[in-house]
Amino acid sequence: MSAYLAEFVGTAILLLLGNGVVANVALDKTYGKDSGLIVIAFGWAIAVFIGVFVCTSAGGLGHLNPAVTIGMAVSGGFSWSLVPGYIIAQMLGAMLGTSLVWMMYRPHYEATTDAAGIKSTFCNTPAIPSTFSNVLSEVLGTFVLVYGAFHIVGASVGEQAASLGAIDALPIALVVLGIGVALGGTTGYAINPARDLGPRIMHAVLPITNKGDNGWGYAWVPVVGPIIGAVLAALVKMYVV
Repeated sequence: MSAYLAEFVGTAILLLLGNGVVANVALDKTYGKDSGLIVIAFGWAIAVFIGVFVCTSAGGLGHLNPAVTIGMAVSGGFSWSLVPGYIIAQMLGAMLGTSLVWMMYRPHYEATTDAAGIKSTFCNTPAIPSTFSNVLSEVLGTFVLVYGAFHIVGASVGEQAASLGAIDALPIALVVLGIGVALGGTTGYAINPARDLGPRIMHAVLPITNKGDNGWGYAWVPVVGPIIGAVLAALVKMYVV
């Protein structure tokens, strides 16, 4: 399997399980209704584990996240020429994965009248809108993710840092779990531009009952914030520790 296809498949699985757990918690008449943030955090961590493991086992690098890809490129551990293709694969995978969630949970979407709850199964909305605080939340969360990834792979910044590796899938998932339970209460911790933007596009185009607005005014935050956090993580790893 090509690296691009592996990223596509891995990201699709990531969003199928990640937004799937949100749908289970947020939509009406599911068995997981109102289970809360802890269930969502564990679900997303497992989604990361399976997505990364499948991607790397299929010959990919397990980034599944444009911020990770950009951070690796900044560090010198990934070729800039591959960045556009990886990001496109990740975006398309995210769009497919979240569309599968909608298809599976469609009766529950039709039974749900809460537009905010419906949107939460696709993309993020801040608990308290505050541009600086919301951006900072995404920057810090993604910094922890990418900086942790640099150290978990056990490699110096350079060529070997580009691949998370199947054996590193579990510790990466634990990092995401920690981010979710510790830092996820403010913005819903996108920490991944594809994870938010791809599903937000699908929220706009799919014929979803009672879906409300798409939140485009906020959409730049979970794109720009994670990229800043990833770049900072690469710079700290390169020049500090």
